[in-house]
Amino acid sequence: MNKQQQNRLIILIIFGMTVIPFLIAWALSNNTDLLTSRVNKGQLIAPVIATEPGDYVGFDDFSAQNIGELKGHWLIANVIPQSQSQSQCAGVCLEAILKTKQLRLMLNKELPRTRRIVLVLADLAPDAAKQYWLKDTVLWRLRQSAAPADAALYSQLLEEAVTLDDGLVARLLGQDRPEIALRSDLIRIKPSAALSKKMTDIRKGAIPDGMLFLIDPMGNLMMQYEPGFDPYQVKSDLMHLLKISQIG
Repeated sequence: MNKQQQNRLIILIIFGMTVIPFLIAWALSNNTDLLTSRVNKGQLIAPVIATEPGDYVGFDDFSAQNIGELKGHWLIANVIPQSQSQSQCAGVCLEAILKTKQLRLMLNKELPRTRRIVLVLADLAPDAAKQYWLKDTVLWRLRQSAAPADAALYSQLLEEAVTLDDGLVARLLGQDRPEIALRSDLIRIKPSAALSKKMTDIRKGAIPDGMLFLIDPMGNLMMQYEPGFDPYQVKSDLMHLLKISQIG
């Protein structure tokens, strides 16, 4: 093979590596039956529902600064819906958010292909929002503990009325450096009215507390999971999707 043929081959390989993953993702989004035998723990959204980058607005300064992280990644999307009783949602929604933290850590080498978001439809007061995000960074430590006292404290802290103070946070962090241990990977999103409507249309009504969506790197709502979902089952589906798509 001469030099010119080698150059052409390299160009073809680079072209294939760039285009083929997008063709696969397009095929999967338009032929969801191809996934039926591969992903069956959650409910496939068929046909998939497209979203736009403008549908995702940072809920706070941290999220606005990191909104670019969503592009080209699989999104594991919790929801804090409009609820008649936000206190009732607090425990259910927070535990669902903590499950996705566990889920993402279980992805191991595939973790960088994903991002974790929460779609905030509710009108969260600043103090309540701060507690949600703070609890997300530290409560997983209690969730991993087998000690009965830790399990009891975990259950208490799921409730909105029980807040984390500086002393309790310091105790939970132990010897870990706060500037690292309290660093969040959860991007908080205020969805557009159009995206909120798409989600409620999928549910044919109100979005229940504690449910989960998977969104592909092209912005398509692909799968939904009912409240009380098992993170191990979501992992099984997501790993299949990551293997099939090779995108994001």
